[in-house]
Amino acid sequence: METITPEPNRMAEAVAKVARRINATMEEGRDSLDLSDCGLVSFPDGVFKMMRSVTHNIHTISLANNSIKALSNKFFLTFTQLRELDLQGNVLTKLPEAVGDMELLVNINLSKNQLTVFPERLLDVRSLEHISVEGNRITDLPVEKLSLMPSLKTLDARCNPLTADSSSFPHQFTILT
Repeated sequence: METITPEPNRMAEAVAKVARRINATMEEGRDSLDLSDCGLVSFPDGVFKMMRSVTHNIHTISLANNSIKALSNKFFLTFTQLRELDLQGNVLTKLPEAVGDMELLVNINLSKNQLTVFPERLLDVRSLEHISVEGNRITDLPVEKLSLMPSLKTLDARCNPLTADSSSFPHQFTILT
């Protein structure tokens, strides 16, 4: 008689991978959380509970190369000390309002997502120095508003179907198009 081994449960594997990475972050007192390549479709609610005592220590989060469709306001209201956020390679179409309240965020990578409009709330993040929206479907950049951002150094908007010639506006930062 032949035994049939069931295919490993991918969801269980993903959950275990996430749990291991969270535990490592907490046990080693790291200031970064790497949940890239975990097959996530959303930010797991359980992470908020598991990390409640250390969220103020987290300065860098990578959620790159998942299938995340949206992030909640809760994510940005919980990880208020974030300086770097890597969201590249997901399927985000927008960011929640709370992203505009990130007072320490310096770098956000939104490349290779499904954005059709530049996330306007990023304009309220005065600390932002580097924004990447490369490889999305953005047709227009709010260059005049971007030029009012005090810390902005680079905006990577390559591989977007931009309609207006953004280089014609005066600005103090580098736009990669």
